[in-house]
Amino acid sequence: MEEFANWRANGHRFTHRGHQIFWTEGGGGPEGVLLCIHGFPTASWDWHAVWPGLCERFARVLAADMIGFGWSAKPRTYDYSIADQADLHEQLLLEQGVHRFHVLAHDYGDTVAQELLARDAERRATGDDSLTIESVCLLNGGLFPETHRARWVQRLLAGPLGPMVGVLGGETAFKRSLAAVFGPDTRPSATELHQFWLLWSSRHGKRNGHKIIGYIAERRKHRERWVGALQRAVVPLRLIDGLRDPVSGAHMVERYRELIEHPDVVELPDIGHYPQIEAPQRTLDAFLEFHRTRVR
Repeated sequence: MEEFANWRANGHRFTHRGHQIFWTEGGGGPEGVLLCIHGFPTASWDWHAVWPGLCERFARVLAADMIGFGWSAKPRTYDYSIADQADLHEQLLLEQGVHRFHVLAHDYGDTVAQELLARDAERRATGDDSLTIESVCLLNGGLFPETHRARWVQRLLAGPLGPMVGVLGGETAFKRSLAAVFGPDTRPSATELHQFWLLWSSRHGKRNGHKIIGYIAERRKHRERWVGALQRAVVPLRLIDGLRDPVSGAHMVERYRELIEHPDVVELPDIGHYPQIEAPQRTLDAFLEFHRTRVR
């Protein structure tokens, strides 16, 4: 738990729409800026196992806990949306004087990255270079609403009983549900699952689950924009996917290969939904190889 506590202790805060947002940074490598975007229902801590390797390669590595997650504010009255989470990341980048950056994203963060890609295309069309994406690497996530297989708890949160489910849901059910998306041989320890629970439940965060889960409906509503952003991307793009993931595993990779021209995919056959936690070295190697061979 010491590393977990240090991650929080060494973080920073900035203000987004009147709320305090946790973020952390590292770096020291020879390359540019890397923005890491976490998934649902966890936080920037998801990157801790690959963090040292990322910091060896990039001059700056930035990762925020999105609003409603982790150690950031979790306001009860708030319009949670993918667009707002994209705004949050753009604000962080600009406040830090960053104008060019790479992206590494996972799960919910993939959808935020898709929105950032759509905005990048719009800026390029108008000659606006205030923020420019240089490359995008995606881990397991619901890139296509037609292939996303929501877990039972996600369906409950999105339904009419969502507010009650969020409030009453306890640690045991949370751990069981989260562990089930990992590979059968790479499931997290009891300590790791407890850490994930703390990130979700602290500051009464679980009471907002039914609001945050609205991203599933957003994916359907904005499918053309977000899938189109991948199909029309002008920057290097790679997908690293754990095929044993029941949510966005082998079936999502198959759809990715159908829809994305010249798909660059690294498959991890024995890994589930969290490659950066289940197989950190293999995930890091695939990511760094992408930057050596595809990114200029």
